[in-house]
Amino acid sequence: MKFVSAFSTGKDSMLALHRMVADGHTPTGLVVIYNSGAGRSWFHGVDRPALEKIAAALEIPLYCYETDGHDYNETMERALIQAKADGAEACVFGDIDIEGHAQWNRDRCQAAGLKALMPLWQENREALARAVVEAGYSCVIKCLHPEQLPESFLGRTLSPQVFSDMAAHGIDLCGENGEYHTVVLDGPLFKHKLRCTLGDILKLEHVSAIEINIL
Repeated sequence: MKFVSAFSTGKDSMLALHRMVADGHTPTGLVVIYNSGAGRSWFHGVDRPALEKIAAALEIPLYCYETDGHDYNETMERALIQAKADGAEACVFGDIDIEGHAQWNRDRCQAAGLKALMPLWQENREALARAVVEAGYSCVIKCLHPEQLPESFLGRTLSPQVFSDMAAHGIDLCGENGEYHTVVLDGPLFKHKLRCTLGDILKLEHVSAIEINIL
């Protein structure tokens, strides 16, 4: 099956993509919705040059669609309609167990005439977070809610030690409720490893984010 990935750059969308490829399916593109006002992707705060370098390292075309948020649903549907025109039969999402998110996925795909697939659905959250690390992906913490995790976690790469440190703060280790977000820079699907430097910590509305400059 040919599919497009709803790609946040983070660990869950990467694990969903990884599983689909492992099962013999073919990715035709990475859909990223871009915050036109902030100049970064929505939610994970990744800038356009970094998105392009990640897509190039994966050798998967990038579908980057901009919106200020007022027409977010329609923007996603336009991206999916284009993906279908380019041959995709389904869109793959990294959602785990929040039904409202799953219904949103189904609604957008229905509007575009695509199947909505969620390879991680209803699996144990912590097990999934550990699985993406065990699969060999390098997941760097890009942003977090500072009232739930200290800013010192920004820029750290997920590992058993980082999970242990997170557990001491009592958060969901998967971050499914938005406690933190990651950007994946290396792993089995990457044709080459991406190297980066860490920059300033930014305050973006309710979250703190760190600049990740991909070399």
